[in-house]
Parts: sequence; C-alpha cells; structure tokens
Amino acid sequence: MGTAETRPGLLRRLGAMLYDSLLLLGLLMLATALLMPLTGGAIEINDIVYRLYLLAVVTGYFAGFWLASGQTLGMRTWKIRLIRSDGQGLTLGDVIRRLLFALVSWAPLGLGFWWLLRSDQRLAWHDRWSGTELVMTGSSNADRRDQ
Repeated sequence: MGTAETRPGLLRRLGAMLYDSLLLLGLLMLATALLMPLTGGAIEINDIVYRLYLLAVVTGYFAGFWLASGQTLGMRTWKIRLIRSDGQGLTLGDVIRRLLFALVSWAPLGLGFWWLLRSDQRLAWHDRWSGTELVMTGSSNADRRDQ
C-alpha cells in the first residue's frame, strides 16, 4: 500500500526502536516489581514462567498500541505507522507474525533490517513476510529528509 517514498528508512526505524526499547525497559522493570510481593522478593531469571510473563508484557505493549492506532509511542514520535500491505485493519495475528519475523530479521546480525537499504521498496524481511509495512505519517519534506 505504501511506496518507497512513504516508507521510513533505517535510521528513522532505529530511532523509533531505541525510543520504544527505553519505554519497554521501564515497563519490564515495573512488571517485575509487581511480581516481587508474590515471590517473596526473589525471582529466578531462568524461570520459564517469569520469561513467558515478560514476553507477554512485550507482546502486549506492541499489540495494544498497534491494534489501537498502528503506532507505539516511539513510532508516533518518529512519525511512523504500521499498516497491512493490503490496506485492511491490523489483526492480532498480524502483530504476532510481525514480532516473530522481526526476531528472524535481528538474528543474523540484523541483516533483515539492513536489507531495506538494498531494497528498492524499502522493506525489511519482516515487512515482506508478515504482510505489514511501516509508512510515514508526516507529509512535509522536512519530515522525510532523514528517512
């Protein structure tokens, strides 16, 4: 649905990811603190239940924002929106697929993200595989200058 000119570049994506990572760090710390009274103040980092809990918090962060508006707080700051490539509304399945495929994009030293520098369409691996894409929300040339 978007075009190469309306899709954000790597630097803008990384900026939004950094912003969201900082917010997620705080959210994960809060989520952990909420568990402390239930565990007597001790949480085993290798506990599978704890790890699944944190994974649910991360998934909830992205799912909540993406399903509500197509934008996390970091994406809103960097004027980026997530859409489906076919123009339909995002579903929970789209969110889960995008998150899983983004992990694959990160796995080989972020090659899936670097790929968009070579892509004429400015699509990362997980954009293509999940059927979703990022587009710019600002329409001015100043907004697009550092894509």
